[in-house]
Amino acid sequence: MASILDEYEDSQNIRQSSQQHSRLSGTNIGITHSGFVNVRLEEEKPIFNKQRIDFTPPEKINHLAVCNNHLCMSLGKDTLLRIDLAKPDQPNQTELGRKDDSKVHRLFLDPTGSHLLISLNTSECLYLNRNTQKVRSLSRWRGHLIESVGWNKLLGNETSTGPILVGTSQGIIFEAEISASEGSLFNTNPDQYFRQVHSLEEDGKPAPVCCLEIERGLENKYFIIATTRKRLFQFVGKVAEGSEQQGFSSIFNQNQDLLPSFQEFPANMGYSEITFYTSKLRTSPKAFAWMMGNGVLYGQLDYVRPDSLLSDVQVWEYTPDIDLSLNKPISIVLTQFHFLLLLHDRVKAICTLNGQVVYEDVFPDKFGTLKRMIKDPAGGLVWIYTERAVFRYHIQREARDVWQMYMSMNKFDLAKEYCRDRPECMDMVLAKEAEHCFQNKRYLESAKCYALTQNYFEEIALKFIEAKQEEALKEFLLKKLNNLKQSERTQITLLVTWLTELYLNRLGQLESDGNSIIFQETRDEFRQFMSSSKHKECLYNNRTTIYDLLASHGNVDDMVYFSVVMQDYERVISHYCQHDDYSAALDVLAKHCDEKLFYKFSPVLMQHIPKNVVDAWIQMGKRLDPKKLIPALMNYSQMGSTQQISETIRYMEFCVYELNVMEEAIHNYLLSLYAKYRSDSLLLYLEQAGTHASEIHYDLKYALRLCAEHGYLRACVLVYRIMELYEEAVDLALQVDVDLAKTCADLPEDDEEMRKKLWLKIARHVVQEEKDVKKAMNCLSSCNLLKIEDILPFFPDFVTIDHFKEAICSSLEEYNQHIEELKQEMEEATESAKRIREDIQEMRNKYGVVDSQEKCAACDFPLLNRPFYLFLCGHMFHYDCLFQEVTPHLSAYRQNRLEELQKKLAATTQSSKSRHRPVPKDEGDTSSLGKGNAGTSREQIKSDIDDIIASECVYCGELMIKSIDKPFIDPQKFEEEKSSWL
Repeated sequence: MASILDEYEDSQNIRQSSQQHSRLSGTNIGITHSGFVNVRLEEEKPIFNKQRIDFTPPEKINHLAVCNNHLCMSLGKDTLLRIDLAKPDQPNQTELGRKDDSKVHRLFLDPTGSHLLISLNTSECLYLNRNTQKVRSLSRWRGHLIESVGWNKLLGNETSTGPILVGTSQGIIFEAEISASEGSLFNTNPDQYFRQVHSLEEDGKPAPVCCLEIERGLENKYFIIATTRKRLFQFVGKVAEGSEQQGFSSIFNQNQDLLPSFQEFPANMGYSEITFYTSKLRTSPKAFAWMMGNGVLYGQLDYVRPDSLLSDVQVWEYTPDIDLSLNKPISIVLTQFHFLLLLHDRVKAICTLNGQVVYEDVFPDKFGTLKRMIKDPAGGLVWIYTERAVFRYHIQREARDVWQMYMSMNKFDLAKEYCRDRPECMDMVLAKEAEHCFQNKRYLESAKCYALTQNYFEEIALKFIEAKQEEALKEFLLKKLNNLKQSERTQITLLVTWLTELYLNRLGQLESDGNSIIFQETRDEFRQFMSSSKHKECLYNNRTTIYDLLASHGNVDDMVYFSVVMQDYERVISHYCQHDDYSAALDVLAKHCDEKLFYKFSPVLMQHIPKNVVDAWIQMGKRLDPKKLIPALMNYSQMGSTQQISETIRYMEFCVYELNVMEEAIHNYLLSLYAKYRSDSLLLYLEQAGTHASEIHYDLKYALRLCAEHGYLRACVLVYRIMELYEEAVDLALQVDVDLAKTCADLPEDDEEMRKKLWLKIARHVVQEEKDVKKAMNCLSSCNLLKIEDILPFFPDFVTIDHFKEAICSSLEEYNQHIEELKQEMEEATESAKRIREDIQEMRNKYGVVDSQEKCAACDFPLLNRPFYLFLCGHMFHYDCLFQEVTPHLSAYRQNRLEELQKKLAATTQSSKSRHRPVPKDEGDTSSLGKGNAGTSREQIKSDIDDIIASECVYCGELMIKSIDKPFIDPQKFEEEKSSWL
């Protein structure tokens, strides 16, 4: 058998596409009211796209059911065909096995596609599970012609239906449950129970239950909808939580005392059908459509309402071409925005928003009469079948034109909801909404919508200006401004400037009207606009224009606020200073801590509020450069009050003592302030500043001149001492205090001659100026460099020796003691020389014994093969080995000296060899004359060489100790040594 989904028939699509294209051609969007151009490169596919299934049934199709991608159809008398649409090439065929003349009356397939109920015209019902091939009879259901089934969407699964409702042709509603399991030994039937719960009537007579639907709302509230030929019943009731398995009997019992809620229509065509739209699988339906005698009743489902589930109900009356006597509608299917009505030869699609027929598809006669139309709630496909063919409809982008319908109904929010991804359509909706609001004098709402459109800016602005709606114009400009990109600088500048002018006009008008509340609200709004971070760059670049606008309106407060927003604090401070509000100016300075502004405005502020200014400076600390504040301090300290001078000194002291500023200008200025106004602090400052020139930070010459001008001699002495001008310091100190001069005289500790000279000055001053012999004697005791004979010339001739008797005696005693010490040192030196001579004599007789097997400590070869050295420590070296060991450790000078001695030794050796050659007799005497001198010279050279290389053992002496920190490999030869190892 051919696959049911292999290929499609395209013959119908061409006509459908042309119809769809003609229907949409009137809605094409141009550029008359919008900045968008709608260019369709490809023709849009129709909303309802019909496809014929490539399937030729072996027998006539009686009934068809589709749910959850599972399709079941009844063929002929006794055949049932089941197809999993996910595997269409694997159909399953089952025989019902009926021997009588029974026919299939209706097929019912549950939402999971697992449970199939087969109603027979002999008032019997069969059951078939998706996972089995065995058709089972429902014995409890026998005797009832089943017309409808209400499935349990909450509890139904692949093995059990859960409690369900069953409607019969006699108007009786039964509650039942079917289980796919085999059951127990005593209960093999799949139907668990089958009990009557209600019965429906029309005009006092039982009426067939055409449709049943069960839905669950909030708080365990259940809604049951049942329809007959011309009535629609609603049963509402609550089920106790956890008791859903017990069924729906309680809901019908709750409505027993009251007549059930129903709607009735007079016309009756012998049957009715209700359909529901569910957006997602296993969710509650949102809309319904009921096909009955008068037309189609459709609307929304509202689960919040306590009594009725139906809301926004409308009736679509059948068009004149539908004659109930000849051409009754067969089936109905509801989609999101349309319901499809099946007639005997065509399908009509009616929009639920406006009741217009938007699609009509005529089926050719060759396929036979259309029998039924079904919608799969899971896949969303609509299926139509005849006795010989199966068709299905794909519904694509059903909401594509819904926005136009909502727009024409003035439901703009819904229209915008359905064209969010189509900017050209959104623009038309917004323009229509804006125009609608404008005509209804809702100008602010109109402005907000206009700002989002692409309509001409000038046209919209002129509309609001002509209507004298400045508030709406302002709202429009604000929205337009917020929608601009940062790259559109020119447009942003124009709008910002225009809005500023509108705000200022409004503020001026409100101020003149005296409406303080609205004035304050508008001002807050204006300031929020000026401080907006999004427009900060534009406001900053055009701040001069904004300042001019503010000035032209005389709006000083907002100008100051704008200056703060622009961080133009200089303008703010200038404004406060011009209005003599110096405290406010200083507050702005202290708050924003701009160093440049401090330097600029400190002179003015220091003149009026010196204490506050200095407090602000101190709070700024090291962020301020005191040098740049000196001009302001000097300017107003010279012509200012005592408070200004005091505050100036306070800040200078803060810089020197707290910040440890080392700038010479700062220290010099503080010195000048001390010299002029605080003499008691001058000497204290100089003493704390340091006693050496490297420690101080002021100019010594300037300090000396300053102290001299104001007659501060002690300070001058201190400066002289720091400058190491001790003679000048002593000379000046003698004018103040002899004790001060004495302290100065002791300062040159390393220069005894200078100290003696300074003390002589003091002694001369004491003798000649003060004529105090006792003080002069004290000078002798204070300085051990002075002798009595040094100061005697200063005394006058008439002074008697009695004044110097003690000093002369003590001086003579010192001389005598010094002579004795010299004698003792001479004796000790003589004794020491005697011992040294004895040690030398003893050393000459010392010797060492060398064994014939001894080896050199450096080369480890026998020692006696070559000349060698023996040290007291026991180490023995060949002459040449010791020479090689010692030479690298010698200083450059000693190495050069050693080379010179070697050259001299070689020269003497050469001359001695020449003397041993035979010579004439007359030359023999001559050569022998110099023999003694040559030998002496050679021995001396060898002795000098020994002094250099054999003065100490190379392994035990200082050379080894000094070589500890030297690297084993010479850094200059490291690379060479490294490469030799590779």
